Amino acid sequence: QVHLVESGGGSVQAGGSLRLSCAASGFTYSSNCMGWFRQAQGKERELVASMFRGAQSTYYADSAKGRFTISQDKADNTLYLQMTDLKSEDTGMYYCAARDGYCSIPLKITRDFTWWGQGTQVTVST
Repeated sequence: QVHLVESGGGSVQAGGSLRLSCAASGFTYSSNCMGWFRQAQGKERELVASMFRGAQSTYYADSAKGRFTISQDKADNTLYLQMTDLKSEDTGMYYCAARDGYCSIPLKITRDFTWWGQGTQVTVST
């Protein structure tokens, strides 16, 4: 059974940084597809970043380019999202997601993913 558990969220001032973690059990990140999504209150869940091609390639939403970095630690089987220069519009619940199998292209929508974590809240204040 696959479990994804996010951590690392919190409240920060605009311009600050946070690193989100997503620990996986029953699933190996390095050979599968994974991503980070966020959902602001009253809005749909949207992709922030994803890894594909056996975690050799990354994709970022325009809003995340240059500020966020998705990565994984194979030894710990943990997915990370390093977020810098945070803005108020980055506020929301952040979810990690995964799907079994090799992805040759980045997965970008929620229905592409099979497993989800419970989410971790990020609040950016000005």
